[in-house]
Amino acid sequence: MSDTTTSNTTIKMYSTTWCGDCRMAKRWFDSHSIAYEDINIEEDEQAAEFVVKVNGGKRTVPTIIFPDGSILVEPSARELAAKFAQ
Repeated sequence: MSDTTTSNTTIKMYSTTWCGDCRMAKRWFDSHSIAYEDINIEEDEQAAEFVVKVNGGKRTVPTIIFPDGSILVEPSARELAAKFAQ
């Protein structure tokens, strides 16, 4: 279950256990020593509703929310690298 009191300085990744893109993003963050909160939308109904809301009615994962409010959905490793190059 996600902790809704987590500060807005944490990257939040909404994911599922079976999602290949989610596993890739987790590996990318881990290999770059970037902290993130992993929120499994199969175990957290409010998180699942949030993902559907921000993705126009689709349960698209990973949906990654950054502290600056920006969102990446199903990003490639290249898109993640570009985000942190800013």
